[in-house]
Amino acid sequence: MPPCGRFAPSPTGELHLGNLRTALLAFLSARHSGLDFIVRMEDLDRITSSRANEAAQLRDLAALGLHWDGAVVRQSERFDRYDAAIETLAAADRTYECFCTRREIRDAVSAPQAERTGSTVLVADGAYPGTCRELTAAATAELRDAGRRPALRLRAGSTVVEVEDRLHGIVRGVVDDVVLRRNDGVPAYNLAVVVDDAAQHVSEVVRGDDLLSSTPRQVLLQRWLGLPTPAYLHVPLVLGGDGVRLAKRHGDVTLQALAGRGIDPPAVLGLLAASLRLSEPGESVTVDNLVDRFDPDRLPREPWVIGADLQRSTT
Repeated sequence: MPPCGRFAPSPTGELHLGNLRTALLAFLSARHSGLDFIVRMEDLDRITSSRANEAAQLRDLAALGLHWDGAVVRQSERFDRYDAAIETLAAADRTYECFCTRREIRDAVSAPQAERTGSTVLVADGAYPGTCRELTAAATAELRDAGRRPALRLRAGSTVVEVEDRLHGIVRGVVDDVVLRRNDGVPAYNLAVVVDDAAQHVSEVVRGDDLLSSTPRQVLLQRWLGLPTPAYLHVPLVLGGDGVRLAKRHGDVTLQALAGRGIDPPAVLGLLAASLRLSEPGESVTVDNLVDRFDPDRLPREPWVIGADLQRSTT
């Protein structure tokens, strides 16, 4: 496979404007760099994911002109690859079983944490404090006898990893003992995304900056698995009029809902382009126009608040 950029949604519902804006950015960045553009469905959890949602998301991408190269890959069909990566880490004594419940983890991470020096160091939200890292054989047996099913965690040991991001510069992150496999046997996101990006020759990752604090985890996994590290570009999120990250609760924020208000996909593309300073408000554009105009160094560094923009689009 040639090197590529990618968009990797979870098929748990319709794509909203925030998802579509990130997809557009990933597409433009890949095409601007002369790369292929692929779509991967991160459908690890088959309870919340569905093929119907996948089909709807692909239709929305195509409606905006975001056409991808090759077949769409599904993570639900790649468990053997993730298991092999876990075996590699286990063989190097870099894994351990964790019997903590979600409540126990919440209680542990809400407790006061040791102060870390350096204002550039990020600690991922919900960082695991290592409660089960040094469990004795007797304690492990007791937990098993009590019916506890263990997850599998990375023995990271609070390693500090440095990441270079196109928009944010150098970011240092403390890597916690991230989950590799859940206690129901499902591989975890951070492991799967690392394995898939390498297997699919993803050379650049464009995604929302809410994932920036998790990137050091993924870079550490890449290093320990002997996999390449792609270039990263974490872009500001889209916010609703209330200043909170965009979600369907904000109302008409999907292509289908906007069509009901008379805002068709070309108009949505123009709205997204204007939010990225790639076009003037109300200007008619195509993705080909936008590839020619795209400059990653001129991207907005602040979130896009959509309330006022949508109001102008209907007046």
